[in-house]
Amino acid sequence: MAQPKLKLYVDIVSPYAYLAFHVVRRQTSPVFKDCDVTFGIVFLGGIMKACGNTPPINIKNKAQWSTRMRLHWARLFNVPMDEQLPERFPQNSVLTQRALCAITLKYPSKLERTIAALYYSSFVERKAIHDSNSLLSVLATILGESEAGEILGMSSTDEIKKLLLANTSEALAEGSFGLPWFVATNSEGQTEGFWGFDHLAQVTEHLGLQRPTPDTTGEEGWRALL
Repeated sequence: MAQPKLKLYVDIVSPYAYLAFHVVRRQTSPVFKDCDVTFGIVFLGGIMKACGNTPPINIKNKAQWSTRMRLHWARLFNVPMDEQLPERFPQNSVLTQRALCAITLKYPSKLERTIAALYYSSFVERKAIHDSNSLLSVLATILGESEAGEILGMSSTDEIKKLLLANTSEALAEGSFGLPWFVATNSEGQTEGFWGFDHLAQVTEHLGLQRPTPDTTGEEGWRALL
């Protein structure tokens, strides 16, 4: 039978996409270790605008609820997360997302580590990483100084701008109206889209993965999801 596939669309500005990224990484997840996991680099601001969606931080009562749930899930799934949001949150993440698109072309084997480093800098160290100097500093820790400068230079090219736009359009075509957005294809070739960190259990069920438990994963969050 074919290997199940999971594509997670991410933007570094999204704390809930960070939670999902941390949980589904094959390097760290016993649940998704037999699944082909890939990451789609999109611009969340473009998705929200196209759908007429409103950021939770701008909705009365939902901002407080979102913060509670962010910390709740981080604790249950052992995801490193500061209680406070990053400085100047939410920043425009378009430069960061373009840089990640450039990495998919130039250094694809380092994409996942770069995403992880950017999320850590943002939601653990609370750094405002989306300006060029801060972004360059984080990229250099994974790619090296010269390579980081090369990526930042590529980020302003038409090729990369079009790539980010195409990725974002792809996510919209798959049904996304926010992040995290999962596109899951099981071993029988059946594909479904899922939104939200709290739908991870439905993702694993559709993919036909072994039912996760706290005993097998060491993460109490699966009990809450199931």
